[in-house]
Amino acid sequence: MTAVAQSSLRSTLEPKSFGRVAVLFGGKSAERAVSLNSGNAVLGALLEAGVDAFGIDVGDDFLQRLVSEKIDRAFIVLHGRGGEDGTMQGLLECLEIPYTGSGVLASALAMDKLRTKQVWQSLGLATPAHAVLENESDCICAATELGLPLIVKPAHEGSSIGMAKVNSVDELIAAWKAASTYDSQVLVEQWIQGPEFTVASLRGQVLPPIGLGTPHSFYDYDAKYLASDTQYRIPCGLGDAQEQELKQLAARACDAIGIAGWARTDVMQDAQGKFWLLEVNTVPGMTDHSLVPMAARAAGLDFQQLVLAILADSVQARG
Repeated sequence: MTAVAQSSLRSTLEPKSFGRVAVLFGGKSAERAVSLNSGNAVLGALLEAGVDAFGIDVGDDFLQRLVSEKIDRAFIVLHGRGGEDGTMQGLLECLEIPYTGSGVLASALAMDKLRTKQVWQSLGLATPAHAVLENESDCICAATELGLPLIVKPAHEGSSIGMAKVNSVDELIAAWKAASTYDSQVLVEQWIQGPEFTVASLRGQVLPPIGLGTPHSFYDYDAKYLASDTQYRIPCGLGDAQEQELKQLAARACDAIGIAGWARTDVMQDAQGKFWLLEVNTVPGMTDHSLVPMAARAAGLDFQQLVLAILADSVQARG
């Protein structure tokens, strides 16, 4: 990445100019533990930079705290439902509190894997074939029509929670039942055999892609947050032309959803070299295992500079 591109990523604002910043983290979603780690990392970086920041673990008293505290802007580090799905964004807009990341519509769309796929398909962007599972008959039909193996996903969860790779109809039915404990809507997708990539975007620019490797059957929750044998390749291992194709696809995927500020797009590549879009995360993880900080480092930004750059867009977009 050129020096000019790096400079446009960084915030030029003085830390005190952000005012009093509430870092929103924790919450009640299935991704609470990850959000607590991400939020504490973000809060620590803001404080070290000299920002007047404080944390709010979003709980039952959250609305009261929003109203009673002096908040000039909010840094959203809530993963999953209740924080990443447009509801928090809508509440903050009603209270006229500027916030980081995407707006209501983009957040809601990106959190809904089914609607995201439908938008992409309508624009001719490649995403794996899928079906919605509501009963055992749907599982049998999906196995016949899509073939095995398949990947099962709750439609509104992140961090690979509730996901499973299946190799038989019996496994598919069991995985559907397990995923249904997280979400009333469950998707099953065609399995794409090949390498996985993740592409972060920041302030309208695409950061260096990361190639992912894991001995697990797929990049699951353990591989993302707990395992020590997950491989992160930067450079990602693609040739220049294919890397550019990947970055352009990620940019188009984000534009289709209406992403703002920052995000991370997950992509598979099949044996023929074709890329397939999986999903977009509008509030990606910010833990020590997280991918956006890795991509930012490859682009020349340390963690503190990344956090300030994300916060700066809340000023420019909604300040």
